[in-house]
Amino acid sequence: MSDSDFLARRPANHQPLTPLGFIERAATTHPETVAIIHGDQRTTYAAFYARARALASALSGRGVGRGDTVATLLLNTPPQLEAHYGVPMVGAVLNALNTRLDAAGIAFILDHGEAKALIVDSELAPLAAEALKLARTAPFVVEYADPTIDTPRVFPEATDYEAFVAAGDPGFAWSPPADEWDTIALNYTSGTTGDPKGVLYHHRGAALLATGNVIHAGMRPGSVYLWTLPMFHCNGWCFPWTVSIVAGTHVCLRYVRAKAMYDAIADHGVTHLCGAPIVMATLLNAPAAEKRDFPQRVLFNTAAAPPPEPVLAGMDAAGFDVTHLYGLTETYGPAVVNEWKDAWSALEPAERAAKKARQGVRYAALDGLDVLDPETMAPVPADGETIGEVMFRGNVVMKGYHRNPSATEKAFAGGWFHSGDLGVRHPDGYIQLKDRAKDIIISGGENISSIEVEEALYKHPAVAFAAVVAKPDEKWGETPCAFVELKPGAEATEADLIAWCRDRMAHYKAPRTVVFRELPKTSTGKIQKFELRKAAQSDAAP
Repeated sequence: MSDSDFLARRPANHQPLTPLGFIERAATTHPETVAIIHGDQRTTYAAFYARARALASALSGRGVGRGDTVATLLLNTPPQLEAHYGVPMVGAVLNALNTRLDAAGIAFILDHGEAKALIVDSELAPLAAEALKLARTAPFVVEYADPTIDTPRVFPEATDYEAFVAAGDPGFAWSPPADEWDTIALNYTSGTTGDPKGVLYHHRGAALLATGNVIHAGMRPGSVYLWTLPMFHCNGWCFPWTVSIVAGTHVCLRYVRAKAMYDAIADHGVTHLCGAPIVMATLLNAPAAEKRDFPQRVLFNTAAAPPPEPVLAGMDAAGFDVTHLYGLTETYGPAVVNEWKDAWSALEPAERAAKKARQGVRYAALDGLDVLDPETMAPVPADGETIGEVMFRGNVVMKGYHRNPSATEKAFAGGWFHSGDLGVRHPDGYIQLKDRAKDIIISGGENISSIEVEEALYKHPAVAFAAVVAKPDEKWGETPCAFVELKPGAEATEADLIAWCRDRMAHYKAPRTVVFRELPKTSTGKIQKFELRKAAQSDAAP
């Protein structure tokens, strides 16, 4: 008898990967452990699991099943956590909507995602009502009235969320997906150059990225996770599933405000949080009256641009250990980590900052990370200088773009996922971003990295936020135009900042124009460069 005759996949030795089992294990092993803190509410893992199953039961009772889309327009509250389990328990697809979109944007996603149900927070219900008037689809609506605030209901005909869950069966018999390739979530990109693209996640990738977070974020039993990162952003980087692996505690947060964050950290013993650099700025720049002391060190995972050295020093002094991550919506959130080595801590500040500025190495859950020539698909030399495109390969790369085969084929050309980010690989294997392909400034035939110029500006003591884009120029084709937001009470002139940059880089790379203004940011704190590109074309950037 050959191996192929009896070494078959069986229920005993092969099960589809899914993050849904994480909550079942937590509820069985740690039923009385507090899973969710929200205001005065305390929800144990036993109750969390029961409520997720009841939500699944209620959705099933309304005809929601495998492949159907359930949209949520919720803040970082318990229903959003429950939806991460209850929706896929019936084989449905969770579509967590960006709460900062306008009605037209939400209507587009409801239609494109073919939402069958919509769970909405009462505070956001007016926005949802406006979107539904514009949408062609007509999902049934469930409205959540958060007991921590006093907001009137907008959809009187809609089912109340608590009543909806109460009508479900807390013992609902759910099953893992028949195929781990089944879609668990649908997330839309920002759509800065047209309609947003719908990114499809499968159960396998969600389970692996959630587990990777445990490893690279140093999660452990007893971890307390503060929800400063929107759960609609790459499903909260998969942390709604991650926290259950270690039976940790979710601390919900409706609004990212300094006092609320410090209170949660001090009162609940928060050990982990994630966020963009703007969250760090909010913490560091808070009035003394809003700050609280706390004894524990808090791990702060950040993405986007690497924090400047003064910010890192300030965070360290305030009790936070910052880890720099990198990823995209298409990679389930973070798939690259700046894995710090102890020897680097002894480096001089400038050398240490250079190490901190790198994006890093692949997550354990990611199979391939490289910097390739997008034309030949050959790896660029690991010299820290030769620029190529950062590409990903593995189980934590999306299935593809929903109902968009051409964009999917383009993204996966050559057997890799093309990130659109330009970077270099250093001799030790760590990658470093240099720019988005569309953000490289070509001035007089020379390539200028907007990130390099921004890094120089961030080192100026008066600069809070900076973004550099190309400005048309008759002589040079393009020149760098810097948009700068100063720290409260700080002063600097255009000449000051241009001279500052010229002292730190080749003169042709320094901005020719500096515009002082509040920078437009996304709901996750990323600077919206597409808005600044428009401004650079107009009189706003003379």
